Amino acid sequence: MTHLPLSPAFSHPGSGDKKLKLAVLGSTRGTNLTAIVDAIQTKNLNAEIILVLSNKADAGILVKAENFGLAQQALVPEVNESRNHYDQRLIRVLKAYQAELVVLIGYMRILSPEVIAAFPNRIINVHPSLLPKHKGLMNLAVHEAVLRAHETESGCSVHWVTEEVDAGQVLVQKHCPVYKEDTPETLKARVQALEGAALVAAIRIIAGEYKGYCADTTARTSS
Repeated sequence: MTHLPLSPAFSHPGSGDKKLKLAVLGSTRGTNLTAIVDAIQTKNLNAEIILVLSNKADAGILVKAENFGLAQQALVPEVNESRNHYDQRLIRVLKAYQAELVVLIGYMRILSPEVIAAFPNRIINVHPSLLPKHKGLMNLAVHEAVLRAHETESGCSVHWVTEEVDAGQVLVQKHCPVYKEDTPETLKARVQALEGAALVAAIRIIAGEYKGYCADTTARTSS
């Protein structure tokens, strides 16, 4: 376990018993939302989800949020709406809910510099590779690249979101083996199984529940 200094730009206001307010952004099924909710409900995470937002009205993550009794909103781009106009609407919503940390779970829009500037060191993302390997790739393309390179290990990374895609400092990495018989689909399933725990670990770090700031670069998970 490697210990690194917490980014000085992040200072959770009123740390201690105060719950960290999370806004979750997603465009797909939101599989990892369950892990975060479970950690909160079992008091293993000192946080609360104040909003689940999607850019797609039919996203599965909104259904999950509703089933969990969470506030949820579809913020769908309007016809011919500019990226800047949409992102300004997104910023207004997140600030209205007083989001302290924005968690991206399968969010299929690249955040603009304006959004990142509005929440500096307040946005994290989970990427299905051991960054910096295969940064910039998405979904099955990541796992196809791993298999083409004949790598024996893969995993996921939770990192700060910066203007450069997948280039922010890594908070947590979880590892798994790559087998000779793997397909992109089987490898994706194995990596995806790690993502929920990685996100929870990263949020706990940020919420100040770990002693110090840890990058789990030595642990190996084979599940």
